[in-house]
Amino acid sequence: MPILNRAAELQTEVTEWRRHLHTKPELLFAVENTAAFVENKLKEFGVDEIVTGIGRTGVVGLIKGNLGEGRTIGMRADMDALPMTETSGKPWASTTSGKMHACGHDGHTAMLLGAAKYLAETRNFKGAVAVIFQPAEEGGAGGHEMVKDGMMERFAIEEVYGMHNMPGMPVGQFGSRVGPIMASTDEFTITIDGRGGHAAQPHRTIDPIVIGSQIVNALQTIASRSVDPLSSVVVSVTKFNAGFAHNIIPEQAKLGGTVRTLMPEVRDLAEQRIKQISESLGTAYGAKIQVSYARNYPVTVNHRQETAHALSAAQNIAGESQVFGDLDPMMGGEDFSYMLLARPGAFIFIGNGDTAGLHNPGYDFNDEAIPHGISYWVKLAEMRLAA
Repeated sequence: MPILNRAAELQTEVTEWRRHLHTKPELLFAVENTAAFVENKLKEFGVDEIVTGIGRTGVVGLIKGNLGEGRTIGMRADMDALPMTETSGKPWASTTSGKMHACGHDGHTAMLLGAAKYLAETRNFKGAVAVIFQPAEEGGAGGHEMVKDGMMERFAIEEVYGMHNMPGMPVGQFGSRVGPIMASTDEFTITIDGRGGHAAQPHRTIDPIVIGSQIVNALQTIASRSVDPLSSVVVSVTKFNAGFAHNIIPEQAKLGGTVRTLMPEVRDLAEQRIKQISESLGTAYGAKIQVSYARNYPVTVNHRQETAHALSAAQNIAGESQVFGDLDPMMGGEDFSYMLLARPGAFIFIGNGDTAGLHNPGYDFNDEAIPHGISYWVKLAEMRLAA
């Protein structure tokens, strides 16, 4: 059960595409050059229908099979980069300071383009494949924008699938799981208004730094004392801003952080407890507390039947021993979650080998994974749209 011969033949060409995209990273929705590259390639392949500007700068290509009418499945790749300066030292490193493909979206885009070329050549399936190239996964909710723009209805997509590389997993391996696979990603800001004064006279002040420190410690009890130990929650305070001089107790302090959960009810509880704890401590110390809580990406939840289809396609090209259907959930977030709320589908991970981790300035997508990714997409399409 090897990778497809044609996918192996395409590796050099697709690697060139991937490295070209890597040198020219773009952020959030401002992926005009990347989207244009994708559009031009889809035109070269003879894709039946190409629509740009979905979800502001997204691109969707529709490839019709030769085996008759049928339903449509969607296959998605993300296009955007991260606001980081690259230190990989590769010849194809980012040429733009402060921007780099540190999450492998260049590889995801290139692999799906490779699959689109193969499928447009062979068309050995019934119905149609919608190849989805999405902007703004890294914090912009581009997946949500494409769904809101009517993408699923416009292309009559009945199932949708996504894939992400995983550093540390050997090239040629795949992993997924039924149910929650990636966490919701919420953010909170806590503003503490006290009373400033001389650092030598703390009794005349309401010290927001002391209150903030108590809040930081108390928030850790959400995981240890408020949530079932068998459930998952992360509450991390990542910002603490206060003060400007050694001898002045400031008027105000601000805390900020993130909440990650795998279940809606735990998400609700965490939000509730953050507000209760913060406001109660503010009252106890005589300070005014304002809590701002923003719900961002929802939990990424794989559907049972579609996960089985995804794992079966992976096994078909990698072998059962190289495909893991019980992958542990991850507390990182993914806006493919919005597409899985709109349609049944599954998210799968592909091995990136022994590389730097995601969001690391030394990261680079492993081009050896390209034929495995192309083969997966092709097999998934042909198996789900068999005559």
